[in-house]
Amino acid sequence: MALKLYVDLMSQPSRAIYLFLKLTKIPFDLKLVKLREGEHFGEEFGKINPFRKVPAIDDNGFVLTESVAILRYLARERKVPDHWYPSDLKKQAKVDEYLEWQHLNTRLFCAMFFRSKFLEPMMFNRPVEEKKVARFQGEMEKCLAQIENIWLENGKKKFIVGEEISVADLLAVCELEQPGSKHTYSCLKQ
Repeated sequence: MALKLYVDLMSQPSRAIYLFLKLTKIPFDLKLVKLREGEHFGEEFGKINPFRKVPAIDDNGFVLTESVAILRYLARERKVPDHWYPSDLKKQAKVDEYLEWQHLNTRLFCAMFFRSKFLEPMMFNRPVEEKKVARFQGEMEKCLAQIENIWLENGKKKFIVGEEISVADLLAVCELEQPGSKHTYSCLKQ
């Protein structure tokens, strides 16, 4: 039985898992969960993920529901090239360092900027709360500066960790592209 991937590609973590599977050529059965239609609140999806969030995987009955855990599991279980999630413990710890940092930085501030500037006004048909947007934009810009200055060492590095792409880069790029993506805005209106 193929790996089942439950996603809505509007979700940044969902896109990271999807990209990882495509780039590593891991076969999977795509199960779209339409968040805008509330499918994640349905009984069927609730059996997969009681938290009712995407992404989630079902690997022959083994279910995982958090993007970072999914990436770590797939990298180890499917024996992908080592650069994705290094077996060397020190290199792995550096990837883990970003994976832990991103939750309260890249993920939080990019998502909250997008949510307050575009998603909430559209979903609830209300005006943009400019103060709220400005606060999250300021925090997002601080985060972006930290990525550039600290993680990428002022442009000396091409990747978040190491000399090759890793799961850290996939999570970062999916968060960083969301706030400015015209494609995302057009998908929201559908």
